[in-house]
Order: sequence, then C-alpha cells, then structure tokens
Amino acid sequence: MSQRKFNTFYIIIALIPFLMLIFPLFELGNRATPIVLGLPFSFFWVILWIIITFVGLIILYKFDPKKDGEEDE
Repeated sequence: MSQRKFNTFYIIIALIPFLMLIFPLFELGNRATPIVLGLPFSFFWVILWIIITFVGLIILYKFDPKKDGEEDE
C-alpha cells in the first residue's frame, strides 16, 4: 500500500468516529433508553465509538508501510 493511500485511510478512520461524537451526529445516540450492558445508550454510544476507533487504528498499524523499516525524512 502506498503512503498516500495509507494516509487517506488513516484520515477517514480517525475522522468518522470523531464526527459521530459531535453535534449533530451525536443526536443519533443521544438518548437514555435502551439500557445496554447496564449503561444508558448515550454513554454506550461514546464507548462504542472509542472502541471502534481503537480497533481501526490497530488494523491500520498492521498495514502501515513505514512500520517495518525506519525511514529518515
């Protein structure tokens, strides 16, 4: 994977969860019911997107073209 393509994926993976946690997209999950895992839905929504971001960044790390070799710039 080229560095440019990797950077594009990185921006998308980091931007989508950020957008889901700010207004107006947070309104999709901003409610008290249903209770999920003992948490109000809005709190579960925030935790869910944090976990999705973490998993996405770990997957991107596996495909990072600079991971194996140290490149001086």
